Amino acid sequence: MAETHAHHHHDHGAITELHNVKNAFYVGIALNFSFVLIEVVAGLIIHSLSLLSDAGHNLLDVVSLALSLLAYRLVKVEANENYTYGYRKTTILVALFNGVILMVSIGAIGYEAIRHLFHPTHLPGFTVAWVAAIGIIINGVTAFMFNKDKEKDMNIKAAYLHLLSDALVSFALVIGGIIMHYTNWFWIDAALSLLVAIVIIKSTWSLLKSSLRLSLDGVPENVDINKIEQAISKISGVENIHHVHVWGISTTTNALTAHVLVNDNINMTEADKLKAEIKHELEHLNIHHATLEFEHSMNSCAKEKI
Repeated sequence: MAETHAHHHHDHGAITELHNVKNAFYVGIALNFSFVLIEVVAGLIIHSLSLLSDAGHNLLDVVSLALSLLAYRLVKVEANENYTYGYRKTTILVALFNGVILMVSIGAIGYEAIRHLFHPTHLPGFTVAWVAAIGIIINGVTAFMFNKDKEKDMNIKAAYLHLLSDALVSFALVIGGIIMHYTNWFWIDAALSLLVAIVIIKSTWSLLKSSLRLSLDGVPENVDINKIEQAISKISGVENIHHVHVWGISTTTNALTAHVLVNDNINMTEADKLKAEIKHELEHLNIHHATLEFEHSMNSCAKEKI
């Protein structure tokens, strides 16, 4: 039984590909923290609980962006004897944390919206609208910076959803502020906030499920084990592949371990070539690190359960 290891290093390429996102995190943190200060000052001046509540929500977003940035910095730390994969897993943990924060934020928005719906607060509509308009610009610009890469990584998607939800809430506040100014319908602010919370909850729930799946070492969504087994089994010299385990090392890097039953007449030189061919095929199936154990029919464990 020959054990072969195929360690692919495309995870560094994936991180390099997302390098420009680092600047987006810096800009997002700076702009959103500035907006938090603006909302706090304006909220205290006009005694607006909705602006102060939104400031608290935006402060959570700043914390989330900072944690995502920290995760990307940790992912570059070299592996050591205690952390043999380095700190890549932090990107998954931060994605899960961000998903939880998003759900809590949506819950808080919904709670405040329902409370204000039954107990409307008298607010200077135009002041609320002007402050919220600043929020649309800040969150809209920073969300746009993450838009291109949002499907490449869960942390980027989380940042995008945070900022997009904030922009939508600010848009609702602008519309609500204008309506309140002309009609004195102060309940409209809460109604629009509730509508926004319902709109964004679907994508947030998807993010939470995906990050929880990776946290539990589930098979990443961009990997199909059946396709892997079918593709590898078709390679000349391979009888079958079994005991396949796939998990995410990070939000951009996937790992696999498997036993491969090969023809009995394959020698060591041919086994090395076969390993390289399997390695190349796995690259096209979103596997970046692979540990393969070759078996012959005499020592196969294909019938064992693991």
